[in-house]
Amino acid sequence: MNKEDVKTKNNEAWVYSDVVKEHFFNPRNVLKTEEEYEADGVGVVGSPSCGDVMKVWIKVDPHTKKIIECKWKTFGCASAVASTSILSVMVTENGGMLLDDAYKLRSKDILDRLGGLPENKIHCSVLGDRALRAAIDDYRNRHAI
Repeated sequence: MNKEDVKTKNNEAWVYSDVVKEHFFNPRNVLKTEEEYEADGVGVVGSPSCGDVMKVWIKVDPHTKKIIECKWKTFGCASAVASTSILSVMVTENGGMLLDDAYKLRSKDILDRLGGLPENKIHCSVLGDRALRAAIDDYRNRHAI
């Protein structure tokens, strides 16, 4: 499929930003083999029965409390994939984001970084920040923080 050929169910062209297209066609930090990955925290949100499901794995530097790796798998549409991909970049760039700062990320932050999403796809970015918070909660529970 050509990047310009992304269509709605009604065969109308969707207006995706170049950032969304880039992260959909070339997603970053996708976890390939779950069994071999040892995460410090794991978060899952969504439901296969209603559509999108996101699972996020994080590794945290125990000294700095920064997220140094963020891996993910998403079952969903182009917007869901791009949202999770950009989120994984946001929390790991520049040496990683502090857990407390990452916990404060919201869907608007993801949307801004993506350059927006079609109105009917904004809910996809909401799952990413929730999955990340679930992974951070899991990390904190495992380490009694």
